[in-house]
Amino acid sequence: MSGRLREKHDGALAARTDVRVWLRLLSCSTIIEKRLRRRFVAQYDTTLPRFDVMATLERHPHGVTMGELSRTLLVSNGNVTALVRQLESDGFAVSRPAPEDKRSSIVALTDRGRAHFAELADAHHAWIKRMFAGMPRDDKTALYRLLATLKASIAADEEEPE
Repeated sequence: MSGRLREKHDGALAARTDVRVWLRLLSCSTIIEKRLRRRFVAQYDTTLPRFDVMATLERHPHGVTMGELSRTLLVSNGNVTALVRQLESDGFAVSRPAPEDKRSSIVALTDRGRAHFAELADAHHAWIKRMFAGMPRDDKTALYRLLATLKASIAADEEEPE
């Protein structure tokens, strides 16, 4: 094979490998997420989005504004508001006006919410551990490093103007 044909062939193989790796990552992520969703509903009658809101609130013990919560979770204000209202009605969260801006609310977990989240987080960690149990520790460590490299590569790819 000539040099030019070899380069074209190698480039096509690399492109197919890139897409195959991306599809494998997507497949693994989708399977894990579906299992987590099913288990939260079946065992705790809750949802993954509620867990995500509670996890964010757990990281902010003094509370966080609804806007910050929305930005952190990458969801609309309306979606966050609905989830927070559900958590409030269950006694897991409380909101209060922000001192510097009365139009804004600060949301925090209640003691009951922290206790419930701790239970959910323990289950979440156990489920993830079980799903990864068939993978040797050295492979997980290597994969973690490789994914960090991939994340840096993705971050370096500037978005093209539309």
